[in-house]
Amino acid sequence: MPRNRYYTGPVSDHFDGARFHSPGQPSPDRSLGDIWRWRREGGRARWPAKVAVTPVVPPTRSESARITMVGHATVLIQIAGLNLLTDPVWSKRASPIRFAGPKRVSAPGIGFEHLPPIDAVLLSHNHYDHLDIATLRRLQAKYRPQMIMPLGTDVTVRGAVRGAQIVTGDWHDRVTLAPGVSISLTPANHWSSRGIGDRRMALWCGFWIDSPQGQVWFAGDTGYGDGSVFRDIRARHGAPDIALIPIGAYEPRWFMSAQHVAPEESVRIFEDIGAKRALGFHWGTFQLTDEALDAPKEGLAASLSAANIAPERFIAFAPGAVHV
Repeated sequence: MPRNRYYTGPVSDHFDGARFHSPGQPSPDRSLGDIWRWRREGGRARWPAKVAVTPVVPPTRSESARITMVGHATVLIQIAGLNLLTDPVWSKRASPIRFAGPKRVSAPGIGFEHLPPIDAVLLSHNHYDHLDIATLRRLQAKYRPQMIMPLGTDVTVRGAVRGAQIVTGDWHDRVTLAPGVSISLTPANHWSSRGIGDRRMALWCGFWIDSPQGQVWFAGDTGYGDGSVFRDIRARHGAPDIALIPIGAYEPRWFMSAQHVAPEESVRIFEDIGAKRALGFHWGTFQLTDEALDAPKEGLAASLSAANIAPERFIAFAPGAVHV
């Protein structure tokens, strides 16, 4: 059994002592041969070098839910007087190196200098488009926020962000942020890795935010699988007022389906979780896969129409957009 460099703990239904997995769901593991086949297919759409964004300046605090899209999976959630950031990335590339890798085509919807005081950072997993060390260091220097993340992810952060206030949890663990306000880690169908040989050695998750002002669910990166993960979350927590659901980075399906949902599956998650409203993220910032820039937005509109769901109930959340 390989040595896990990130986490040591008891065996569970989703940890075999060395690697984490999503019980009963398709494996997201892909071989070098699979990657080579994908690259040979040549189906990658051409994205523009830059997309126009009108950035916004959020208020310092908000009691009612106010959600602002920064880009990709970075979202500012203001609720119950707290300011929460999911998977913050302000860097120009989602990559371990500065001069190569997926490049940002849309500027952040909030300039870093215009962020309100950040109370907590929610890190869903350790992929480079979600866990960006340069951004975490900037946040630590300016705000010293609490950082909440799943098991094993803390090793990466502790080793790079001096003095970080870290809380780790397993699926279904709950962290209290303030009186009446808590964060629960929710399961997802995904994987983790920062390099070679460490696949699935740290856990991945979504986040359920429970407050007197409402419930917000951030799904994290996920495939659909058989949908049981989402039905179980609803059974445990109820239906959220607002769900943040990924809609992009899904082509080709033979390669991506176990790890990233396509828009029609995003709509199925929306129905499974019973959300009043949903905001689609994980699209239009970094080109990670083959689909065109606007394909997730167009696919979402078509899928909502096919399901007879009013389009205003689930929107493709673009950088600079605000939901109140």
